[in-house]
Amino acid sequence: MKRVSNVTMRKRLVTVFLLGIVVFGIIDLRLGYVQFIIGDELMEKAKASWSRDIKFEPERGKILDKNGEILADNVSAPTVMVVPRQLKEPQKVAENLSKILNVPVDQMYDEITQNRRDVTLKAGRKISEQKASAIQELGMDGVYIAKDSKRYYPNGSYLSHVLGFSGIDNQGLMGLELYYDELLNGEQGSLSYFSDAKGKRMPKIADVYTPPKDGNNLKLTIDSKVQTIIERELDLAESKYNPDGALAIAVDPDTGGILAMSSRPNFNPEKYQEADPDVYNRNLPIWKTYEPGSTFKIITLAAALEEQAVDLHKDEFTDNGAIKVGGATIHCWKSGGHGKQTYLEVVQNSCNPGFVKLGEKLGKEKLFTYINDFGFGKKTGIDLNGEGNGILFKPEQVGPVELATTAFGQGVSVTPIQQVMAVSAAINGGYLYKPYLADEFIDPVTNEVVKKSTPTLKDRVISEETSAEIREALESVVAKGSGRGAYVEGYRVGGKTGTAQKVGEDGKYMSNNYIVSFIGFAPADDPEIVVYLAIDNPKNTLQFGGVVAAPIVGNIIGDSLRALGVEKRDGGLEKEYQWPDKPLVEVPDLKGLTKKDLQKYLVNLSIEASGSGDYIIDQAPKAGEMIEEGSEIRLYFGEKNDDES
Repeated sequence: MKRVSNVTMRKRLVTVFLLGIVVFGIIDLRLGYVQFIIGDELMEKAKASWSRDIKFEPERGKILDKNGEILADNVSAPTVMVVPRQLKEPQKVAENLSKILNVPVDQMYDEITQNRRDVTLKAGRKISEQKASAIQELGMDGVYIAKDSKRYYPNGSYLSHVLGFSGIDNQGLMGLELYYDELLNGEQGSLSYFSDAKGKRMPKIADVYTPPKDGNNLKLTIDSKVQTIIERELDLAESKYNPDGALAIAVDPDTGGILAMSSRPNFNPEKYQEADPDVYNRNLPIWKTYEPGSTFKIITLAAALEEQAVDLHKDEFTDNGAIKVGGATIHCWKSGGHGKQTYLEVVQNSCNPGFVKLGEKLGKEKLFTYINDFGFGKKTGIDLNGEGNGILFKPEQVGPVELATTAFGQGVSVTPIQQVMAVSAAINGGYLYKPYLADEFIDPVTNEVVKKSTPTLKDRVISEETSAEIREALESVVAKGSGRGAYVEGYRVGGKTGTAQKVGEDGKYMSNNYIVSFIGFAPADDPEIVVYLAIDNPKNTLQFGGVVAAPIVGNIIGDSLRALGVEKRDGGLEKEYQWPDKPLVEVPDLKGLTKKDLQKYLVNLSIEASGSGDYIIDQAPKAGEMIEEGSEIRLYFGEKNDDES
């Protein structure tokens, strides 16, 4: 037998020893790698295999007006979740839940015994706090109450088309809720519990709660004071005229920020399932396209003044009631015409033949260049979905007749938002802004502004000098022309009427069916608000913008300026009264007088008296206010104080 030498033995031992060191070194390295490099990752994977998550939805960010008033909020609406494998007595659980959630027992049993990790009960989604408390008090194993909320609109149908609504999963579906869904939505949280392979809870391992991150609050350019006034006036118009539809927009002409926007018919965002989809899917101020009528004449006027094609005070036009263009006869709204006029009077009288002549002075290329520059024929870019483009003639389609009709607002289709932004540019010094609603996004915890909007200037379309002439001309329309119904005592108001015949499905103009409108602004020397209103087919009235729409816009502008704290000031044009207009009279100072003294003061006014006593201690309106002749004033009677002289 061959003996192994000591040297050989030592070599083998050394070799084995070295191999052992290498093997254990590799094991140590691997253990170190697992422990220190990928340990956290493996632990997370292990936890994921053991853990089960109950999701907690974040609260959507609130939507606020510019002054912080809440327009869209959240209310608690818990959701019931069941882990089938943790149910000890599924039949009893089904019976308990069926009573509280008003679901048949067999249907509830089938739902909670599904072969799934967890089940969100259909009837348990966004339930009341009372029902959630009743379920929690039963202490049923495997039944969880997840924190959840649902959208709440405190003002009902107020601003409904702008705000829009969100669905059962708190996802934005329409309006601002959809447009800014990602910023409003936030991030989910969870409650993680640990279970074995059979799904049974592991009681010795603590649950892990990750709170949801709520969405950002959204502050709008909307001013609730102005919005409330517009909502009120649209409700009154709907009640009085029973129109096919109505809409109104108010904008800050110096920024493009929307101050108010509404339309009729409207809907309640919390009950949108009950509304006609054609109602909530169509935000008329940005979606509807129609022939604008005479409000479009402002653009023709702006082009003519900028190109120095006319002098409003020196140049004259004789209106015989019609004008012939390219073999067609275009009539004035006034039978027999307005006779000899300056072009300022052409604007005041909204004389179609006069504007046809302005269009001819400009020519096709220049007029349509200005129309495009003012933003017609393309979307304004407002931060809402569903905006329309409008329709303009293609250049090759424009002949003498098309040029003539375009000059006074017929044959082209525009959207209300295009009109209000274009007119804002015409009267603000020539600056065309992009309209917007979202002013700031605010962190709900820190109240820090995380995103801020700034006005977006799209183009400079006319000069300040031209803009000043337009303001002057449109102020005269309200004081002396077709827009007298919009006159507001103490404020300088400018504006323009519009009466547009509607086109039927057969492509022909409909008879006795018009969209009447008015666009106004104030103060005329330094505009702070522009208001556009349109009433679609008002019933039982003369369908003229000056008769129906102008007085409504006058109410909106007057009340809005007072609500915004804009003080009255002198310097405006005096209103020229025509039958059946009632002239204004100044309210006298009646405080301190007796009932016998009233006879000589109230020839042109009527009174409503309240209180007891012989002396007038207060009155409304106050002394010095201008009101229509025949208006009612309220007097409050009491005893005269000893210190009164």
